[in-house]
Amino acid sequence: MEAQTKQTSFLFAAATILLAIMLYDVMGAIIKHLSQSYPAPQLSMFRNLFGFIPTVLILLWSQKWIQAGRPLVIKQWKLAFARGGIGAFAQLSFYLAVFHLEFATATTILFAGPLFVTALSIPVLGHKVGLARWLAVLIGFVGVLLVMQPTAPDFTWYAVLPLCAAAGFASISVSAHLFDDAVPTALINLYYNTGALIGAVALVIFTDSFVPIGRLEDWLWLGVMGIAGSIAAFCMISAYRSAEPSSLSPFEYFAIPFSFCLGWLFFSETPFDRLFPGVLLIVGGGLFIILRERSLKKSAEKLSTF
Repeated sequence: MEAQTKQTSFLFAAATILLAIMLYDVMGAIIKHLSQSYPAPQLSMFRNLFGFIPTVLILLWSQKWIQAGRPLVIKQWKLAFARGGIGAFAQLSFYLAVFHLEFATATTILFAGPLFVTALSIPVLGHKVGLARWLAVLIGFVGVLLVMQPTAPDFTWYAVLPLCAAAGFASISVSAHLFDDAVPTALINLYYNTGALIGAVALVIFTDSFVPIGRLEDWLWLGVMGIAGSIAAFCMISAYRSAEPSSLSPFEYFAIPFSFCLGWLFFSETPFDRLFPGVLLIVGGGLFIILRERSLKKSAEKLSTF
């Protein structure tokens, strides 16, 4: 019965993370469209500003939060705000990347995130990662380098930005496991959104990069971008709090073919030569990690029955 409950929980978490990455890709496509007219720090600011709409609504409807007496202060508030600050940095890195690179290329490099998740789960969560999984991480990074093509004549350092974003988002995903179980996910998301907005506003002021919004159509795009990103962040936190990060993270790779389709449909991009064969190594490394995880769990369960 307990095994069945865990399986159901894992399947729900996997479905939730798939929804999250689809929304993230939609958000990324909107960002690429808007980045032709507005700077990245400003887009990050509006993403977090409009992100308050679903964030607050989800919190108000959260039964866990209501039953707890609607608290707004949490013990780990410093960590909660810090995650938002890291999020603002990761957003800026990715938004700049999608402007300067093909959408699918930027997204593929970004989804080196699962490899960072595996690496960070050791010092942050105390998980044990064996030699085989480290080898998978190494293979994945080789794939990232092949996609980045650092030795190519047309290499640009903007290709490093999605890697920085991947490290930032991985830190956010792994740290979601550090919060007390009693803290509602919706409240954690509110802190994240607030911290990210503060960080984004600071970046706008520091870089003096604000362009007045001239069209109603752009306001609508900004609203959809913020709402999609906020719901995606909530889904991501929910998934990573209900299952082990190293088991869930390979599902994020489904964003790569989805982003390729979006780039082809809306931006006429088909970067086959840049993505292959690197993308195969990235995905292969991640899938090996999850298969290894399942194999070790089955072995442990068999031993526990004796």
